[in-house]
Amino acid sequence: MGPSRERGACCFVQRLFACIDHGYPAVMPVSVSTVDPVVVDAVLFDIDGTLVDSNFVHVSAWSRAFREAGRQVSAWRIHRCIGMDGSKLLESLVGSSDSALAAEAKRLHGEYYAAASTDLEVLPGARELLADIQSRGITVVLATSAPEAELSTLRDLLDVEDSVAVVTSGEDAEVAKPEPDIIAVALERAGVEPPRAVMVGDSVWDIEAAGRAGVRAIGVLSGGISRAELLDAGAVAVFDDPADLLANIENSPVYTGEGASA
Repeated sequence: MGPSRERGACCFVQRLFACIDHGYPAVMPVSVSTVDPVVVDAVLFDIDGTLVDSNFVHVSAWSRAFREAGRQVSAWRIHRCIGMDGSKLLESLVGSSDSALAAEAKRLHGEYYAAASTDLEVLPGARELLADIQSRGITVVLATSAPEAELSTLRDLLDVEDSVAVVTSGEDAEVAKPEPDIIAVALERAGVEPPRAVMVGDSVWDIEAAGRAGVRAIGVLSGGISRAELLDAGAVAVFDDPADLLANIENSPVYTGEGASA
């Protein structure tokens, strides 16, 4: 075997094990010496917990807000609801989204989250991942239902406007994840059909919303949800964080086309 064929075989074996390690079936390439072509036209990204390390800032803000509104709610229960539609979160944690307690907790959460914005950090590899995907001719979409004030803070922190083509916010859909509405808006604005897109998110709510919209989903562990839960929710692959996805982008569903129609 010549040097070039040896390198090709080595590359194939590395890609095979990377596929298995990240939770989805390895796709046999036609030739081990070539890279599979990009099979998506758009990648949709959640922000909280996916690109920005913000989930536990939200947990702290909600915990304090509930306590001061008159209800003690365990932090672990709050964490399980992060990424869910705000009304559904309140219903799950305090039994109603339109009670006086819920209204006060929501107001206080906004104040405490804004005050803690200096604790937010961009996750490793987030900026580089978006820039890399954009450089490959793929449309980058920030598909979030965050309120406009929070979204503005997150966008300023991320500083990725040159890489992003489409952005959604909480004002674009009446109900948020796990309902698919915000994903549908993102796809429409990007001009992309569901089979030609992939969603990247950190919560089961992201994965479920994508599935209901007919979009394959990649999970990341950076929001604190386990690999098993993300896979059970329907993720076709799971990576540690944006840096891990970037390092394995050519072994990911962006290239392998898991579940995509040509």
